[in-house]
Amino acid sequence: MGAASAKPTIALIVEDEFLVRMLAVDIFTDSGFEAIEAANADEAIRILESRGDIEVIFTDINMPGSLDGVSLAYVVRRRWPSIRTIVTSALRMPGNRPLPEGSMFLAKPYQSSQITHAVRALTEAPGRGAL
Repeated sequence: MGAASAKPTIALIVEDEFLVRMLAVDIFTDSGFEAIEAANADEAIRILESRGDIEVIFTDINMPGSLDGVSLAYVVRRRWPSIRTIVTSALRMPGNRPLPEGSMFLAKPYQSSQITHAVRALTEAPGRGAL
């Protein structure tokens, strides 16, 4: 590793559908990010409690378990306020549940360039506020 090497952004991919999760992991790693996987929000919280290096959560809205993706975004914002969240769904974003600060919605199907742009926008934004 040379001096020009930068630490990649570490993202936690939270998706219950295996093939969709594998596609998201491939998109993240092909874009130069490090990807960690979780099959649901409960597993994601366990991972977050054991690691301090995750910068972005990429989560589906509809998942089995005690929390959906929007609820996970609120838990993350409250417990780990420096972590940014991208919430995704093939359905439209539920209008009655706005996302917390530091989060954004990305509709499925998504392109790898959309994910890369969203991660960079959230992690490089001045003050890293809500987008």
